Amino acid sequence: MVIVSFIAFLAVSLIFSRLWLGIINASLIESETLESIEKRQPYLPSAKVIFGTISGTIVLFLLSIRGLEGVVPVDSPAAVLTLAVFFATLALVLIAVEQRVKAAREYVFSCMIGSGISIALLNFERALFSGSEGNPFFLTLVVIGVFLSWRFLFGPWSAHVKATVLGTFIFWLGLLMFWSDSPDVRMARILATAVALVPAGIWCGFFLKYHYQRTSLVLLMFFAGMISTAPILFYDKIVRSGIELQFFFFRIVPENFNRTSSVFIAGDLFGITGVRSTLLATLVSFMLVGVIEECSKFWVMRHSGKKFYTSIDDAMQLSIIVAIGFAFAENILNPTYFMSFVREYLMGSSPDWGAFIGNVMGRAILTNMVHIVSTGVIGYFFGLALFARPYIRDKHAAGKVLWVSDGLHAFFGFPRKAVFRMQMIFIGVASGVVLHGMFNFLVTFPDIIPGNPHTLADLFNLSTSSPLHYIPLLMIPSLFYVVGGFWLLTEIFYQKDNMKERGHLITTDSFVTVMS
Repeated sequence: MVIVSFIAFLAVSLIFSRLWLGIINASLIESETLESIEKRQPYLPSAKVIFGTISGTIVLFLLSIRGLEGVVPVDSPAAVLTLAVFFATLALVLIAVEQRVKAAREYVFSCMIGSGISIALLNFERALFSGSEGNPFFLTLVVIGVFLSWRFLFGPWSAHVKATVLGTFIFWLGLLMFWSDSPDVRMARILATAVALVPAGIWCGFFLKYHYQRTSLVLLMFFAGMISTAPILFYDKIVRSGIELQFFFFRIVPENFNRTSSVFIAGDLFGITGVRSTLLATLVSFMLVGVIEECSKFWVMRHSGKKFYTSIDDAMQLSIIVAIGFAFAENILNPTYFMSFVREYLMGSSPDWGAFIGNVMGRAILTNMVHIVSTGVIGYFFGLALFARPYIRDKHAAGKVLWVSDGLHAFFGFPRKAVFRMQMIFIGVASGVVLHGMFNFLVTFPDIIPGNPHTLADLFNLSTSSPLHYIPLLMIPSLFYVVGGFWLLTEIFYQKDNMKERGHLITTDSFVTVMS
């Protein structure tokens, strides 16, 4: 109560000081020039900014008492008092910064929003995995809280504000992750992060050469891509934890995709057994993973940058940045990727730099390109859907017929634009899922079939003298996705229709006067 009273007194004092300085400046305006008053910088931030800063720090303090449990010591009254003093000091520092730098207020509130959402989601995650998943009321509240927090994370702000919110969110989650790691895992993760940044930066620079993008927009899409790994990681944690989600009228038991696919394929529905069952089940499981990952990337791409796109190339280019962010986060979060390379080849008694660089290069080039191609295709079709009206107008002006949208409009009266948008989004997402799932299947294919062939000669049981022994099976998907994907994206980027600047998508209100 003492701390809260002190903060309230401080807020009231600052507000009245702001009003008093306004009165003084108004009385001096006749005898002193405006330039002189501005040179002295007598103004404090507005009452709204001061109140918002103090309110925000109080909310963060209240969230931190439970949300940061296990990260900072908050298990005693003295620790809580120390935390309160820290946030009170933080509020004063932020107000001082806002007084000196006018633009700082946007970043201050962005950091507050990102910090609050990260602490809130951390609380929801702990609540879900604390053994209370059997209570339907509590579980429903947690699910609603997760949904609202996730949705608020992608609010309708400007690009630099949204980038700051997402960057702050990632910062706190990364800090918590490093804090909870053991010393050896922490060092491996730091090295893996530093290594993964190199190919991510190279890929971003390579695809940003097509035309200029604002730094804030690039960071926004990269951070959004990193966060888009959350759904698949969250589902994986639920499966590994073995929890059952009990709602009011139904129960959800998350299972491994491969196991579910195997039961589905080998059951009464298809009755397929043996190697064919394994192959088909693996393909279905990879398609399911592709659905989650590509839909997640599409969702963040749509909600992060929709109003900032000005051309089809914009949507495609920034969707590729989302894919690069996803691949970067995947490389450092999955323990079998870059972290495994660091621990196996660099942290041993005798570092093996050749094997380390080979594995890093293979994943940095091949798997990153798979994400880039699949999500880039989704971005292209989303760009067509986003600019459906001018695109349809241009095609009709050129004498071309859009058979699906024009046909449904002619026979059933469906709006051309709505049909065209749904068609493009469906084709784009379906294409991205198939491209992603097929790559994972082709890479795993040699380990599934009998004999585990590694070359084309092994696959067809050819003699040892056959030159096909020099062609690895992995070279086929590698050439298809790296060379073919690069050619496909380049061709799309350089089409004149895609380069055309079509303006920003805006929403307007129309008011109609009703004559009586």
